[in-house]
Amino acid sequence: MKGIILAGGSATRLRPLTGALSKQLLPVYDKPMIYYPLSVLMLGGIRDILVISSHQHMDMFKAMLGDGSRIGLNLDYAVQDQPRGIAEAFHIGDKHIGDDRVALVLGDNVFHGPGFSTVLHHSIQRLDGCELFGYPVNAPEQYGVATIDARGRLLSLEEKPRRPPSNLAVTGLYLYDNDVVELARDLEPSPRGELEITDINRAYLEQGRARLTELGRGFAWLDMGTHDSLLQAGQYVQLLEQRQGERIACIEEIALRMGFIDADTCYRLGQELTASSYGGYLMDVASRFTAGRAG
Repeated sequence: MKGIILAGGSATRLRPLTGALSKQLLPVYDKPMIYYPLSVLMLGGIRDILVISSHQHMDMFKAMLGDGSRIGLNLDYAVQDQPRGIAEAFHIGDKHIGDDRVALVLGDNVFHGPGFSTVLHHSIQRLDGCELFGYPVNAPEQYGVATIDARGRLLSLEEKPRRPPSNLAVTGLYLYDNDVVELARDLEPSPRGELEITDINRAYLEQGRARLTELGRGFAWLDMGTHDSLLQAGQYVQLLEQRQGERIACIEEIALRMGFIDADTCYRLGQELTASSYGGYLMDVASRFTAGRAG
């Protein structure tokens, strides 16, 4: 399965923070925002990943992440010159996807919860069409809202409904089979001139090939589109990391635990960051990993 991170857009709600800097490069406590969606794809075992952003910010992403080989990934980059909807990612990334399936994650989303990697692998294994992820929210009228049956089959989708049929918001993580490329190619733009991801999902719904996994109690989904939500995400990460002593979305640690890199590589990556507690954490993780294998 291929992966796509959509890190474009103008992020006008975060101005003046995003006057010259991409939203996905802003710090979320101890790491840049893009680490969080990148970690989601990695937890799903996905290593071939396309980062889509604006021409203005592309060099910054390349300088930060490189080609991904340092953590066992294959990263590529593509430009979205103007934000024309989430589904445009499948136009821009059609060559990257090729004949494969694809996971799309929005660049400003945080997902965290126990066994999340297991949830992702299960969803990928059973994928037959479209797989969405839902999260219960207090104000569903602000989101795309789904209803499902007892087996997780999607029954309805509504975008920001005045009278929501449920409190289940559709998150910014989507899994598709290869048909999504053709569906996106045939998609008609909305009155705003955008290619809507909801229209893609409805096409799968009409075919009876759409499912939704509910991320319930114990999971957290955060959308960092405003100043308040960006601050709340940073506070959430800070609280958990300081109390539990483990880092959220630490891509080097995930690469180690997923078998993308070995402990020696992880330790060396930590040595490069010894001036920060992040580097010390990586070296400690590598040492404990080696000791655990020896024991």
